[in-house]
This record gives sequence, structure tokens and C-alpha cells, in this order.
Amino acid sequence: MVFAGLDDLLKQLSQFRYSDQNLRYLEKLGFNPHFLEYLKHFHFSGTIFSVREGELVFPNEPILRVEGNIIEAQLIETLLLNILNFQSLIATKAFRIKLVCGEKTFADFGLRRAHGAGGIQASRAAIIGGASSTSNVQAGFLYDIPVSGTMAHSWVQSFEDELTSFRQYARNNPLNTILLVDTYDTVRSGIPNAIIVAKELEASGNQLVGIRLDSGDLAYFSKKGRKMLDSAGLQYVKIFASNQLNEYVIQSLNEQHAPIDGFGIGTELITGKPDAALDGVYKLALCDNKPRMKISENIEKMTYPARKSLYRFYDSDGNFFRDGILLENQDPDKCKFIFDPVHPEKWTDISGLRRELLHTKVFQKSTIIEPLASAQQAHLYLMSRVSLLPSEHKRFIMPHIYKVGISKELLEARDQLRNKISNRSAAL
Repeated sequence: MVFAGLDDLLKQLSQFRYSDQNLRYLEKLGFNPHFLEYLKHFHFSGTIFSVREGELVFPNEPILRVEGNIIEAQLIETLLLNILNFQSLIATKAFRIKLVCGEKTFADFGLRRAHGAGGIQASRAAIIGGASSTSNVQAGFLYDIPVSGTMAHSWVQSFEDELTSFRQYARNNPLNTILLVDTYDTVRSGIPNAIIVAKELEASGNQLVGIRLDSGDLAYFSKKGRKMLDSAGLQYVKIFASNQLNEYVIQSLNEQHAPIDGFGIGTELITGKPDAALDGVYKLALCDNKPRMKISENIEKMTYPARKSLYRFYDSDGNFFRDGILLENQDPDKCKFIFDPVHPEKWTDISGLRRELLHTKVFQKSTIIEPLASAQQAHLYLMSRVSLLPSEHKRFIMPHIYKVGISKELLEARDQLRNKISNRSAAL
């Protein structure tokens, strides 16, 4: 998973207040007056430790830790999960698309298919994952991310003929003309008219940036279009494609050697298809300085008790090798082995390996500790991390599972607390 959403979360937490209007509404719902008086003066004064935005993280890892009194820690649960789960889902989807695009660019075209206002945050997350720009101008304004777009079919349809629509668009946008060529007939009308306008732009000292394909057999039309453009001496004109694209379709287009220079990706990106949601959870791990955990029939669903630290260990080539979860008060120098939490008979010797602590303090007493990364900076950090993840973990089909282990001390703490809770329940 690509971790995203930290910037929005911390900014909202720093401004978290209950207005008089909020309190009057809660009063109508029957909340206790003493509680409402508490909320009147509420601000989140807790402490948050987190991995960096853009970090690659793996299942069952403690990505973010909240320390505070139980009321304030509980009040922010839904806000925290809503922002981090959604943005991480979209950033991860965007990253998968980036993996197959390689040096080719892709833009977020998804706002019209987004889940309401969530499309604003989704556009930021898409940039973190690898989108070069967004058609969402509101997101561009709020987050200072690159915006881009092309003409619509309605533009072409609003004129009496396609060529006139192309010419008028080029007059309005002489330095950034990308023509949508599939409104009527891609090969017989759209591309020939685009070539005419390209030549007219050349005569005025400008150049046609590209054409866009939005329907039909994209591999066939891109090959046909490239041949037609090149025959007209327009080798510099790029070909862009859109229409229900995802990482698998792009991978197939690449395998067919489709001469497409960039992609506009909408529904599949902005909704995180085929995954409707990301199942990040927020569980109590310590209360009154005593460890707490959730028990489950399935050991995979048990939570880890107490404060924890997340470390990444590197192999001799400097690549990601294992992640390890340790108790926060452990001396990492004395941790020689990490164990599979489900099958503890499986373990990894980590002694002598270079390690990196992934958690840093990011928020304390209503204040963001250090400057947060922009979406573009988070993407650059992501790509620096991707280069250290061995390729077998990045396969779409049967990827090699990246191992995450826990220290012996955490393993024992979990099992002891589980036994204690089970025995107490049995006694009842």
C-alpha cells in the first residue's frame, strides 16, 4: 500500500473545533450538558507518530500511532480512518498504473465519476501515486498540483462541422492544442481534420501538441493514427488515450506496442476499482498504561498490544528485505530475530542488518511538528522507495509476499495477554 492522506489529516486535526452551531445541534440530539461544555473548549492535544506520506507499507503494520486521553483519541477515529483509508486506496491504485506506464504519463480524469466531494482528496492522492496532473481544477487550486485537460465531445458537437470546431479550439489554445478525434469517425474524419489544423498551426509558428482517442480499439487506432501523422510529417504530435483504462488495459496496450504517449484515467482510478474500500483499522493498544488487544478466533485478526515501533531492514544490496514490529521500549540493537506472527516457528535473522525506524513524531499539542510534504514531494519519496523494493514484490500476477515479522518480546506480550483474557473469560 502507498500511504497517503497524512497532510489532510493533520491539517484538519490542527483546526478541529466544535462551533456554537455544532453544539446546538448536539444539544438537540440529547447529549449531556457537561459533555457539551467539554466539547466547547475541545481541541486535539494528543501526539501522533506516523510513517512518511508516500511510504510503502504492508499488511498488519502499525502505520500511525495516536497518543492522548481516551476521549480525544476516540473522537478522531472516523475522521482519521476516512482520510487515510481513502487516500491510501487511490494512491495505491495510481501507483499500480504508474508501474505499467513507466516513462509515459497519465492524468487523473476522474472527478465526474468520483464519490462526491471525495474526488478532491482523490486527485491529490492520485498525484502521490504517480499521476502527472489532474483535470480537477479545484484540487489544483487547493493543493497546488498540476492541472491539465482536453476538449470535450460537446465542443465538437456544438459546431456545424468537426473541422470548424478544431480550428476554433486551436485559435483559443494555440500553445496547448490537443484535439479529440473520435466524435464522428476517427480515421476518416477526426485524424485527417487534426492534420489540417496541425499544418495551419505550423504556418502560424505553433505546433499541435497531440490528438486524443476516447473510444474504439485503442491499439488499432493509435497505430493507424501514428502512421497517418508521420506520413504528414507530424512526428512530434503525441497520441493520448482515455476510456475506461486501468493498469491491465495499459499493460495490454504496451504489449501490443500501441504508440500511445500518455493516458487520461477516470473511473478506474478515482474509485480504486476493483477495491471499494481499504480496510485500515484503528484499535486501542494501551489504556491506563496497560496493554490492550482485540481477540479473534483467527490469529491473523488479532491486534498487537502496547506501543510499537516499525522498522525496515535492508539486505546486503541495500534493498528492502523485511519489516519488523518491535515494542516501543525495546532496544533494537538487542533484537536478533523477528517471527512470523501466525507461524512463529518461521523466523528471520536480522542481526547485523541495516535498519530504519519508519515512525516519526508529526503532531503534538495541536501543532504540526515539521513541514508536511506536498503531493509532488510525496510522489518523489514514493519513487525513491519503489526503487528499493525488489521486482518480485511488484508483479501483478502471483507477487512474492513481502515478509513482516514481530519481535520475540511482542510475540510473548501478545500471547500472554491473549491467554490472560481467555482465562478471565472462561472463568466468567
